[in-house]
Amino acid sequence: MSERLHAQSTVPAGMTALGRAHSYVAACGLGRLVDLVYLRVSQINGCAYCIDMHSRDLLKTGMPVETLVLVPAWREAGGLFDARERAALAWAEAVTRVAGTGVPDADYAAPAAVFDAKALADLTLAVALMNAYNRLGVAFRMTPAAVTRAA
Repeated sequence: MSERLHAQSTVPAGMTALGRAHSYVAACGLGRLVDLVYLRVSQINGCAYCIDMHSRDLLKTGMPVETLVLVPAWREAGGLFDARERAALAWAEAVTRVAGTGVPDADYAAPAAVFDAKALADLTLAVALMNAYNRLGVAFRMTPAAVTRAA
C-alpha cells in the first residue's frame, strides 16, 4: 500500500487550520485522556497511521503496554481504566458512531456526570478532530511510522 496523496504539501492552509484545532485540544487541560480518545477513535475508524502514532504517544506518557493493548476492550479491562477514562472512551465511541446511534441521551448522560461542560465540549472537539484526521489518513493511505521503519 502506498500513500495516495500528501495532504500537508497539497493543501497546507487546510492542514494548518486542523493543526490549530489540534493545538487547542492539546492545551485544553484533558492531558492523556486526549491521546486515549485519539487512539480509540482511530481504532474504530481503522486508521493505521493514527493507531501507530497515538499508541506510541500513550507509551511515552507511561501507559503500561498491558493497558494499551486492552483499549479496544476497555469495558472488560477491570480497573485498568478509571472513571474519567471509561467515560471518555464511551463518549468517543458514541460520537464516532454517530451515524448509527444518533448519540442517545443515555450515552450523553454518562460523560456529563463525570466532566464539566467545558471538558465535555473539549473532549467532543478531540473526538471530532480525530475523526477528521482519520478520514484523511485512511483516504490518502498515510503510511504508519512502523511500516516506514520496517521498510
